[in-house]
Amino acid sequence: MYNKDNYRRIRLEFTRRRTEAENRQRQRLAHAENTIEGIAEINAALSQTHMRIFGTFRGGSEGIDERIEKLHKENDELLAVREDLLVRAGYPRDYLTTKYECEICRDYGYIQNGEVMCSCFKRALVLAGYESSGIGTLMHTQTFESFSLDYFKDPADRAQMAQNLEIARSYAQSFSTDTPPENLFLFGATGLGKTHLSTAIAKTVIDRGYDVVYETAINVFSDFEDDRFRRDLDRMRDPADGKRTGRYFDCELLIVDDLGVEMAIQYTASCLYDLINSRSIAGKSCILSTNLSHAEIERRYTRRVLSRLLGEYRQLHFVGSDVRMEKMRT
Repeated sequence: MYNKDNYRRIRLEFTRRRTEAENRQRQRLAHAENTIEGIAEINAALSQTHMRIFGTFRGGSEGIDERIEKLHKENDELLAVREDLLVRAGYPRDYLTTKYECEICRDYGYIQNGEVMCSCFKRALVLAGYESSGIGTLMHTQTFESFSLDYFKDPADRAQMAQNLEIARSYAQSFSTDTPPENLFLFGATGLGKTHLSTAIAKTVIDRGYDVVYETAINVFSDFEDDRFRRDLDRMRDPADGKRTGRYFDCELLIVDDLGVEMAIQYTASCLYDLINSRSIAGKSCILSTNLSHAEIERRYTRRVLSRLLGEYRQLHFVGSDVRMEKMRT
């Protein structure tokens, strides 16, 4: 669940955020004690509250509730006096309150004694997931809700695309690393919504807390090529250790878009097979999309790649007229 690098970075960010909030509160406290008469004495009395409560237990259990209630009342009275002093001096009533960005978790990121992740921390992870997935900007517009079937005029095409939409939606909503991996192969002519539905899947799966990497085939193979020429022998022996390509092997869902637009060389076919095979062995899901037909896939990437795609990937055939052109005409 969640990208490990994102998680570590956000944990550090929350620690920094909490530390800064508490430092600012200490500075305000010192300023108030130095400039407002009576504040220092009240703060000194308030600081003894916990020790006084602890001391009540030494007096035995009889009447302990009343004694503790009395201490709380005295504490509240001191706080009220302090607030009045602040207001009379021209400061806000809550001037000495620590101001966290999230008052629910106080910028710890977790609640209920650290057992439950706070909604603010989840949100930060989701937003980071959008960016690290590679398609942060696309996710704002390319959702399941914005995928329109109105551009598919032929009833047969519309029925096929409606089925693709529901399969993609169901895939995203039920995605899990606790079940056997599910792979999708989206193919068909350009401009029919393969990227749109791939993006919608990525957004939904990220929102549900999983680590997704979405990248174009050109960039994927470029990263493999870059790692190929690195001088680190260990990385060259194991592509999964490459600085750039490691994320393609490690993420919980990999989406490779526009397969086939990259330069056709034997090395890319080898990389694609290695990627498909490695993720299959690791039990990790993958989605591939392409404008190529099955016959073109075989010619470009070899029969063994096509065999893996046909045997281990659910086929989604995209049909109809170019939606981009239809949108331009409307």
